Amino acid sequence: MLLASALLFAASAAGPAAAQPADGGTLLIRNATVHTAGPQGTLAAADVLVQGGLVRAVGPGLAAPAGATVVEAEGRPLTPALFGGITDIGLEEVSGEAPTVDGELKLEEQPVRPEFDVTLAYNPASVLVPVARVEGLGFTLLAADNGHSFVAGQGGVVRLDGEADPVGPRALFVRLGAGAADLSGKSRAAQWMLLEQMVAEARGRVPADSPHALLTPAGRAVLARYLAGQGRIVVKVDRAADIRQLLRWAAREKLKIAIAGGAEAWQLAPQLAQARVPVFVDALADLPANFDQIGATLRNAAMLHAAGAEVSFSQSGDASHNARKIRQLAGNAVAHGLPWEAGLAGLTRIPAQALGVDDRLGTIAVGRSADLVLWSGDPLDVINTARQVWLGGREMPMRSRQTELRDRYLGGGGESGLPPAYSR
Repeated sequence: MLLASALLFAASAAGPAAAQPADGGTLLIRNATVHTAGPQGTLAAADVLVQGGLVRAVGPGLAAPAGATVVEAEGRPLTPALFGGITDIGLEEVSGEAPTVDGELKLEEQPVRPEFDVTLAYNPASVLVPVARVEGLGFTLLAADNGHSFVAGQGGVVRLDGEADPVGPRALFVRLGAGAADLSGKSRAAQWMLLEQMVAEARGRVPADSPHALLTPAGRAVLARYLAGQGRIVVKVDRAADIRQLLRWAAREKLKIAIAGGAEAWQLAPQLAQARVPVFVDALADLPANFDQIGATLRNAAMLHAAGAEVSFSQSGDASHNARKIRQLAGNAVAHGLPWEAGLAGLTRIPAQALGVDDRLGTIAVGRSADLVLWSGDPLDVINTARQVWLGGREMPMRSRQTELRDRYLGGGGESGLPPAYSR
């Protein structure tokens, strides 16, 4: 009963308003420090004009069309809405309550099912959506989590605007290394053996009716699309030796891959840059959490960037309920040598490019979706907050389950003098 009551309260507090934001119409944001995260770089004392949900003009001294809503930024930073990392937002409500968790497949028989697609379970009315959005996050990559297979299944990008459908191509999730050894015969070497067989099946070199087949017909078709370059394979891996094998495999099979985690990725920074493999690093990983992370360092992102590799961010652990920490990751990387502009790009342009949605998201540019955030100050400094978020030019409610609970328990008043939560 307590769990159900909490969820019902949360939904009434945040869900409907989040799912049905008002049409923003024409909007002019005036006199902002516009961090475009694109070729224009940072523009001081600039304006952004939004019409029809798209950015229509960026520059100084723009005239406000008749009937436009004008927001005076007073020099504050304006950025694209940020990437929330690789998460289960909308797939997981309460981590300890199994019926509210939909991100992994656990089949005892024929567990390798790349056709499993978690985006079909995405709930845009999840209370986690506004919790992330009020922190300036506008899109996230939904991940398939490993159940009984080191090939977890597919995910995709969703915008945190209340829309139900994902955008852009799907991504296939694979986990390698010691963390997946229990799913591959207790050996990381077996992971490569099994991957090679899956590739052989998807390329038709193993009969579909083979008694030793790993994939269903649907799984073969899905994997064949990734082998043809239609979508990116996101590989959770940390150890440098495993990353080296991954790069060789991807080059041999001509695959588009990305790395999530990559605690020791800095050791292969030039190779990652040459192969144009983006790395979603956890910039708070400074000590080995296991034997695959012996070389963990807070300078990981800086060294990757210095070598020319594409660096974005995603956190380990409870990334869904604490997606706001992604700004701390980027800020921490900047504090340890990553240029500030690269830190912002890692939260905007680079993940959008890596995930195939940069035609809509990740930069402030004419023709892009008006997914914008006005900040109180430097967005990579967690002392600052999002003053207002617009997604598709629509003003998002700056409230969530957490702000509602804050107001409920801290807001005094009434004849009793007690907070509203304690009074009838």
